[in-house]
Amino acid sequence: MYISSFTNSKAGKIVFILSIIISGYWLLSRGINIYRFALVGAIYEMLWLPALLGLFLLPIISLLMLIKEKIHVRSLYIYSILIGVSTILFLVL
Repeated sequence: MYISSFTNSKAGKIVFILSIIISGYWLLSRGINIYRFALVGAIYEMLWLPALLGLFLLPIISLLMLIKEKIHVRSLYIYSILIGVSTILFLVL
């Protein structure tokens, strides 16, 4: 029996990579002192609103795309949803 590898679209890969980047942004911002250096603080302040929108919109987009592709088990959209929801839970709790 041959088990095929992940066959995901380019959009699925982009959503997955964006989910990882946004999750990393929020987790790093909680783990380090953002305002220790002025440049890092300025970059953080410019990116927090787009990152916040992405944090909440990417799981919704992933869910819609997962339903559109008829809930394929080997989809990267499932992992994008898990990353987004776990990051939200980490930030809230």
